[in-house]
Amino acid sequence: MNDLNPAGWRPAMGVVGADEAPATFTGNRALQLEEPLLFEIGELGRCGVDFDGEASAPMPELGAFLRAAPVDLPGLSEPEAVRHYTRLSRQNYAIDLGLFPLGSCTMKHNPRLDEKVARMPGFADIHPLQPVQTVQGALKVINELAHWLITLTGMHGVAMTPKAGAHGELCGLLCIRAALEARGDARQVVLVPESAHGTNPATAAFAGYRVETIPATPAGRVDRAALEARLGVGGPEHSDVAAVMITNPNTCGLFESELKAIADAVHAVGAFVYCDGANFNAIVGRVRPGDLGVDAMHINLHKTFSTPHGGGGPGSGPVVLSEALCPFGPLPFSELHADGHLTLVEEETAGERHPQAFGRMSAFHGQMGMFTRALAYILSHGADGLLQVSGDAVLNANYILRSLDDVLDAPFGAAGPCMHEALFSDAGFAEGFSTLDLAKGLIDEGFHPMTVYFPLVVHGAMLIEPTETESKAALDQFIGAMRSLAERGKAGDPALKSAPHFAPRRRLDETLAARKPKLTWAKG
Repeated sequence: MNDLNPAGWRPAMGVVGADEAPATFTGNRALQLEEPLLFEIGELGRCGVDFDGEASAPMPELGAFLRAAPVDLPGLSEPEAVRHYTRLSRQNYAIDLGLFPLGSCTMKHNPRLDEKVARMPGFADIHPLQPVQTVQGALKVINELAHWLITLTGMHGVAMTPKAGAHGELCGLLCIRAALEARGDARQVVLVPESAHGTNPATAAFAGYRVETIPATPAGRVDRAALEARLGVGGPEHSDVAAVMITNPNTCGLFESELKAIADAVHAVGAFVYCDGANFNAIVGRVRPGDLGVDAMHINLHKTFSTPHGGGGPGSGPVVLSEALCPFGPLPFSELHADGHLTLVEEETAGERHPQAFGRMSAFHGQMGMFTRALAYILSHGADGLLQVSGDAVLNANYILRSLDDVLDAPFGAAGPCMHEALFSDAGFAEGFSTLDLAKGLIDEGFHPMTVYFPLVVHGAMLIEPTETESKAALDQFIGAMRSLAERGKAGDPALKSAPHFAPRRRLDETLAARKPKLTWAKG
């Protein structure tokens, strides 16, 4: 690399480091503002609002719930409150600021058109307890989205109520459990490959199954021979395996090319195939999981079909189901009548109306804002647009992989192209330097770090997913930063070991913070 990197931008030379810069009276560094705690700004016992007259006496009906002591929250004026939270927001990194390389997360731009649709009256302000006849338009949106999810995946039906990926995993496993119980089959084992998402074994255990791990091949894919050997224990008539949970594309960023053969082997012993669809963005419009023998798969709408990602929700993880599992899907679901009228089926005991449903996953039908965004995304892209989404996502990931594999170890780089994400390790760094140091250095470069130390099958893993919404110029800037940091890590640059230098806070003891967090504020 010369002074001018591929993006055409020249790194700043001779910049005064944070430790060398003169101290300021305020602690601020120009527009990087030092923000104290809320308690340090306001005053206990003060109120930021003027009330006319005395506050009314508390209602006696509160009884034992009546507050016996002050709440001890600081009082702030409106400008103080607004400035505090605005300053905090400026210390956040967001997809609207730059590339967000978190692998396995698909942190892509969400079109503002979809946001506008989600805020339309009739969608944003409906209530889940409204009479069904007053929300026919909303139910039609849910039905149409369900139609396209089934079409894109090649499945038979879909449960729309799950609220997130792990919730969807649980939904799929409960469908599988219900199907097995319906035939009097008490299987207790779920097989999970090493290359699957970490939530898969956790969900299986939560559903009451015993989890067994299937190893990966040196090429980073499921060891089919090991899987088939485990399936064969006890013979087809007496297998204890209820399901196999497989992520495709997997967490190493690779397509499981033998999934159809694996599914055939699983079905031959009477078990089911659950596919973690978190990485569906890499194959949407190109591969239909139903054609590969998948029985259940959740779809993270926030990863593939435009929903704001992060912040704790609300999320949405619809689960598409095979014909074998559809009768056992959860309630409620919408039903379209011959006259075009839609109703909700909410009771599993209502005659022939879904009598085998395992129950409910949530109180109501799902997240309306997520549904409207997803449908707007699908309709505005069309078939050709969705094909380009997956193609560009894979292209961008491979561009990063091949632009960095000469300075960073790519453990599966020799296996051929990756899918939606590129995986590297910290092999070759100077003694004492690790993935964490490079990640902290990325903060100084103005980027959110990639996913680190995951997947666990790779030592010092660095998982990078650029998504399809990043330009070549943005990728080149990121690649330039990564190359610089990799070279510093190999050379043992001590400044990298103490990064970040330009963030509002220096490197924290994250282990201590997790084990002994300070959850309350004490004056002084």
